Amino acid sequence: MSARADDPTPIGHSRSSITDADIYLFAEGRHLRLADMLGAHPTPDGSATHFAVWAPNAQQVSVLGELNGWTAGQHTLHPRGSSGIWEGLIRGMTTGAAYKFHIASHANGYTVEKADPMALRSETPPRTASIVSDLDYSWGDAHWMARRGAASALAAPVAVYEVHLGSWRRVPGEQDRPLTYREIAPLLAEHVQRLGFTHIELLPVTEHPFYGSWGYQTTGYFAPTARYGTPQDFMAMIDTFHQAGIGVILDWVPAHFPSDQHGLGYFDGTHLYEHADPREGEHPDWGSLIFNFGRHEVRSFLLSSALFWLERYHLDGIRVDAVASMLYRDYSREGGAWIPNMYGGRENLEAISFLREFNEDVYRLHPDVQTYAEESTAWPMVSRPTYLGGLGFGYKWDMGWMHDTLQYMHRDPIHRRHHHGELTFRAIYAYNENFVLPLSHDEVVHGKGSLLDGMPGDLWQKFANLRALYAYQFTLPGKKLLFMGDEFGQWREWHHERSLDWHLRDDPAHSGLERCVSDLAHLYRELPALHTRDCVSDGFEWVEAYNAEQSIVAFLRRGPDGEMALVVINFTPVPWSQHRVGVEYPGRWDERFNSDATLYGGSGRGNLGAIESVPVPSHGRPHSLVVSVPPLGALVLVPGSAPGA
Repeated sequence: MSARADDPTPIGHSRSSITDADIYLFAEGRHLRLADMLGAHPTPDGSATHFAVWAPNAQQVSVLGELNGWTAGQHTLHPRGSSGIWEGLIRGMTTGAAYKFHIASHANGYTVEKADPMALRSETPPRTASIVSDLDYSWGDAHWMARRGAASALAAPVAVYEVHLGSWRRVPGEQDRPLTYREIAPLLAEHVQRLGFTHIELLPVTEHPFYGSWGYQTTGYFAPTARYGTPQDFMAMIDTFHQAGIGVILDWVPAHFPSDQHGLGYFDGTHLYEHADPREGEHPDWGSLIFNFGRHEVRSFLLSSALFWLERYHLDGIRVDAVASMLYRDYSREGGAWIPNMYGGRENLEAISFLREFNEDVYRLHPDVQTYAEESTAWPMVSRPTYLGGLGFGYKWDMGWMHDTLQYMHRDPIHRRHHHGELTFRAIYAYNENFVLPLSHDEVVHGKGSLLDGMPGDLWQKFANLRALYAYQFTLPGKKLLFMGDEFGQWREWHHERSLDWHLRDDPAHSGLERCVSDLAHLYRELPALHTRDCVSDGFEWVEAYNAEQSIVAFLRRGPDGEMALVVINFTPVPWSQHRVGVEYPGRWDERFNSDATLYGGSGRGNLGAIESVPVPSHGRPHSLVVSVPPLGALVLVPGSAPGA
């Protein structure tokens, strides 16, 4: 007898696509594509949906939805042996249907309604149900996908534009609503292309209930937030970026998750995804829960999430947030509020193992993408291969550079000579890791103000200081990252509920700053000396490191084929018109960039486009240039015969 469409009894196990091999790999922590096994999967004819969820301590699991008036116990799932997986095929629940799992636990009669941990789509917050969905989409980015590996390699120019989608630009006439994925795609692609950046990094777009977390408190590890559209809309945005030659990096948060009742916490009446002991399972700073990285099924869940975004959404990299909080059991905890590892140490051995496994799996299956670690301590070999004892990331954010440099730049120039080491210290460790130099969203929130507002001096000096900072960032060894709005000098501190102040670009000082950033990004891409050896120690050489009195630094960047760029930066408002800098080779040196150019809002001091060397030794070199160094200004000079000159 055939089942009726309104029959509350699920169709039996014979329709399941979950194999014994799936269950074995899941239990071993080695199932890397759980989205194909668990969650909601419509049948090919669209008449029914197969549901599966991991809830090993449940007594009963049923699916709630409009089909049953959101009533528990009508559409129950069945346990798959002793695997902890509950599954069933339900007619009448098809693509587009909202649903939740009702879980009755063995533990103290506990019952709860949960969103699907594997949901591909969710209701728009504050609603919390999951939605049966497919991921059908016709991609048009084959050209990009074929060449994307070269675009983020260690020798490539990688300049990242960091974006919070909901506040990049809003629609004033419609209650200041955020742009949708499809609306923002062509606008953001054009902006990033014009600026000259190579990649966009998205603050977490994984579904999250609290908008004020900026996405860093994730509940939907397989669903792009519904605030801006459907999964297909998100795909269309990525496709647009790729067709514009722009890579996309996802900010991903495996360190912790929120305790919202519909989420992963206390999922089946037990601490399933998180540690039970709050000394291991609760984060004291964020009020969130910490994954149990030693549980095999949790590792499968997280590894599957990471690979899912790379494979189903064509993302080109994953930036792992808060890695330091994963590495240390005592992270942000007082004595006695943490549990040592099995050897009595503070290292989180299970998290370390997970991170290594994550990187090994990503690079084994997708060698043309990159992983990025936001790691704020001196943990060794974060971006070194696991077979050498490293964590295996492709890149690491240089948080120390960001802190030291901004601390230096915030000082009045008259005091900078006493703190010159804040500029030069970075060279000691610059090649310990494959670094990204970030000026990220963290530096324009929580009362820090904006980068522009944090610069000292009068209005002209604030802009000049910021231009010098950007020149320093773009010419040092390391890949680059800049948060949205910093390119044109946002005055206000960033807030997730309002648009950037785009009207500022009508002011010549702000438009000049944006032109400066764009020219720096294009120069970084055009000159091999500025990017090919970002991660190789012979790509950088001090020429003048110790001139604290004048607050001047000068250094060489070298490319693999003899390319060379000389960088001279003056961090005081005093112009130095006869400053001698040593060079190896005689002849003409062309001024390829001057942050004091009038089109940027500067005073126009410079070297009339080129300087001829003189046979006067300086800085240990046989020749020298007599350079006019502008106030709070940066110069990039290249030999007249150099490639790209």
